[in-house]
Amino acid sequence: MVETFLSHRGHRYQQAFEFAQRQVAATIERTPDYFPIYTVEGRWQHAGELWTDWTGGFFAGLMWHFFRLTRDPAWRQRAEHYSRLLEHRQFDRDVHDLGFIFLNTYRPWFEETGDERLLAVLIQAGRTLAMRFMPRGEYLRSFVAGESLFIDIMMNVPLIFFAANQAGDAELERIALAHCRTTRNRLVRPDGSTAHEGIFDATSGEFLREETHQGWRPDSAWARGLAWSLYGYSQVYALTGRQEFLDVSERNAAFWLANLPPDGVPYWDFRADLTQPLPWGPQKDSSAAAIAACGLWDLAAQTESLERAERYRAAALAMLDRLVEPEYLAIDTPGWQGVLKHGVYHTRKNLGVDESVMWGDFFLVEALAKVLANPRSA
Repeated sequence: MVETFLSHRGHRYQQAFEFAQRQVAATIERTPDYFPIYTVEGRWQHAGELWTDWTGGFFAGLMWHFFRLTRDPAWRQRAEHYSRLLEHRQFDRDVHDLGFIFLNTYRPWFEETGDERLLAVLIQAGRTLAMRFMPRGEYLRSFVAGESLFIDIMMNVPLIFFAANQAGDAELERIALAHCRTTRNRLVRPDGSTAHEGIFDATSGEFLREETHQGWRPDSAWARGLAWSLYGYSQVYALTGRQEFLDVSERNAAFWLANLPPDGVPYWDFRADLTQPLPWGPQKDSSAAAIAACGLWDLAAQTESLERAERYRAAALAMLDRLVEPEYLAIDTPGWQGVLKHGVYHTRKNLGVDESVMWGDFFLVEALAKVLANPRSA
């Protein structure tokens, strides 16, 4: 099994991993100290709206993935440099994405060194994120408004759990647990699909309705949001050991697997009207597939069901198999600066639609790194 993996699938995964290194190295040389978000016609640096500044940790995090798998000191030097450029954001109260920024940079750095100064940055970032907590509704507010809860925050709340565990801070843990339960109760539906946003009465904390910024409709199933939930609850389970959160991740996984198109790459919304013209109709989102592949790979090791473990692992590998083909991997697309094509940032704002997006590149590399580091599970 291992020999087959290394000679066939493993070769293609290694080729994709090496291609990603070349693309990131070229971006560093072309635009030093620049943090890309999405491409326009395959180019990272361009004019246009950012919506919110939340992706720096993905670019620096790519460098940590490269170092941790290759042990090349050049990648460590770059990773440390780009991580330092983000350190001031440990006090940033304008975004709900501090987990994306610090778990992908200062956490691997701390794990490599045990440096208490790096741990202090992580704990401070977790405490800053926890300041977004709305006691009456028991959720972390999104960057949009006090009454807004985003499903995306499930990928950031692990930072608060990490900080709580490291600092022995029971109040941080209470806030993080409350947020996860509110998100489960209000945004995760019985069938395992997810709403993008929940709106609350800011005064009473009463839940009012589902909404969306990036999905087809408030009651649809935005693919990246579902992937955020699947992977986020899996990470929360890893940090807490609480079965209730593993159950949510598995419910998300059941919906994902039941509704995934035959080619393994979802449309940007599982309930989008595919009779509509692009991008509102049959627009794929490769970034959602990459995120879900990471989550399903981890979930395969967490579930108590051998049958589900095999399904999760097989689905993760099938998605990766598709994403490393030239249709999605930019390896045969001259002049394209990203790694993974056919991603989506914000359909409604027409930002990064059918382009490379930095989180797509990051989670593709993360998934590849997980499998390449553990081929016996493939």
